[in-house]
Amino acid sequence: MFVQEPPHLDNTYESDRLLRSYLTCTLSTEVLQEIEPELQELGTLAGDFLYRLQLEDRENEPVHIPWSPWGERIDAIRLTRVWQEAEPLAVRFGLVATAYEQRHGPLSRVHQFAKVYLFAPSTDIYACPLAMTDGAARTLLDSGNRRLIERALPHLTSRDPATFWTSGQWMTELTGGSDVGRSQTVARRDADGTWRLYGRKWFVSAVTAQMALILARPEGNPPGGQGLALFYAELRDKRGRPRGFQILRLKEKLGTRKLPTAEVLLDGLPAEPVAGLTHGTRAIAPMLNVTRTWNAITAAALMQRGLMLARDYARRRIAFGKPLAEHPLHLDTLAGLQAETAAAFHLAFLVAELMGRVETNMATDSERALLRLLTPVAKLTTARQAVAVLSEVLEAFGGAGYVEDTGLPVLLRDAQVLPIWEGTTNVLALDVLRALEDIGSLKPLQEAFDAWLQDLPDSLLPPAHEARTTLQAAVTWSASTTADPVRLQADARRFALTLGRATALARLLRQAAWSLQRQDGRPAAAALRFARHGINLLATAAPPAESRALALDEPFVPQSDVTGFPV
Repeated sequence: MFVQEPPHLDNTYESDRLLRSYLTCTLSTEVLQEIEPELQELGTLAGDFLYRLQLEDRENEPVHIPWSPWGERIDAIRLTRVWQEAEPLAVRFGLVATAYEQRHGPLSRVHQFAKVYLFAPSTDIYACPLAMTDGAARTLLDSGNRRLIERALPHLTSRDPATFWTSGQWMTELTGGSDVGRSQTVARRDADGTWRLYGRKWFVSAVTAQMALILARPEGNPPGGQGLALFYAELRDKRGRPRGFQILRLKEKLGTRKLPTAEVLLDGLPAEPVAGLTHGTRAIAPMLNVTRTWNAITAAALMQRGLMLARDYARRRIAFGKPLAEHPLHLDTLAGLQAETAAAFHLAFLVAELMGRVETNMATDSERALLRLLTPVAKLTTARQAVAVLSEVLEAFGGAGYVEDTGLPVLLRDAQVLPIWEGTTNVLALDVLRALEDIGSLKPLQEAFDAWLQDLPDSLLPPAHEARTTLQAAVTWSASTTADPVRLQADARRFALTLGRATALARLLRQAAWSLQRQDGRPAAAALRFARHGINLLATAAPPAESRALALDEPFVPQSDVTGFPV
């Protein structure tokens, strides 16, 4: 009887040419030699022990235990086996600590995110609490609050599982996630000066954390975002019991089901302000910048995981008398997915590089402007790519990609959170417009393109011209829509994705030129393919009146030019 051999993973560092080529290009020989044994070890774990454990642990989910056997409210969470294994590994490999130890200066973020990229696909979204922990560490450092820095930072950046803390980010309420200005959580001050929080957080992703950063409105503050304050809270006492909050329920979600996401009632949770009693959304911005970068790195990592499995399966699956890897149409499909993945990878790691330079005070003003602009751009672009690529990856397996016990559908279900968490695509697109206001123009990106695309071989000049032309189209669009706020917002998504895809192409071409000098034409092939996929989405812009008519099913009469084509 025929039995189909499943796809296999090898050491995911050794088999990831994309990652290894980038690190060789970006890091010095000495740094790469120092960090490579750790990456090799992590790649072995990710492709063997952790991947096998994922498949074995597939049906298990976290369990909420509200009461002890004797009736005490404990709100404990029983985690899955993968999550139980993931935390000590994350601490030992320093997935948060590496960024703050600064062993490699501005490139410490590249080192950190290389490890995150290997770790995330094999640990059932345990990267989520790590991202928020990293974000909390950065937020506390930027706040300048010495007491809280000295109290929490050694835990958040520890390499000892006995002292390591994760941090939550408790913002989302029934009134909205991105629209936090409508928050109904109240902060009241006791007679002894202690602040206590009251309210209901509808979506809390790190409910097992030891601490959290929480937005709340001090009593008497005005409505809106300016009236919110950012608070620090330690969540449980020495016995592990909740300090002034209850877990109402765990959420049933489409994906990330191993991540214990809860609805929480705050009923007097002791807390203290992080940075004053107003402008809490501004105070928490450093966390969002960090977590959005983790989002982009995770998107690239999940795409590459899906492709690794699909590529291996293509060599094992026989269809119509020969392996899928011998069918030109199947190869063409996988090639397109690899091009999108490579572009997403280089866009995400560009932001990691910029973050490292800014955090070590080695960034120029232009690099600071680029980080402000490209953080939301990279997050929204790579998230959209991940959903599209992983949908195709499942299709590449045929029916097996739709069957849960193959372990494949979870790739797509987990990827679907990426365009939603930390701001939907539309919310991030509006943030890109705010970033453009903050930095004044796209000149820093134009200057970066000039640096990345100089001295290219002749074979790469056509896609380089496409990248430059597309960026110029974005510049023209931003200038022409300034006086038209309706069109500015209506086209914001296309504008942001155009910037993302053009920047990804420019960075991919930079890598391609370096690789061609070493007789490796694969990045060049990826760049050429990615350019053919289309990077200028502004060309598809439509009149806002047409959008309203279609969206709300309202009457609409198109206007036509002399050719009869609607304009």
